[in-house]
Amino acid sequence: KAELVRGPARPEPWKTIEDLELATLGWVHWHNTQRLHGYLGDIPPAEFENAFYAVHGDRNLLVGIK
Repeated sequence: KAELVRGPARPEPWKTIEDLELATLGWVHWHNTQRLHGYLGDIPPAEFENAFYAVHGDRNLLVGIK
């Protein structure tokens, strides 16, 4: 996210905190749903996660805290 906040694509400061928050949300969405991840076979992390749970069953099985 640092590239978004202070990278060369952003030569001037953000006008408002809300502008920065919306840009960060957009970046996080892209990072999780569209970015190709080499370690995961060049598919986005969200697609990999959906495929994993489609094969391994219920998501709730991995979420138990005792």
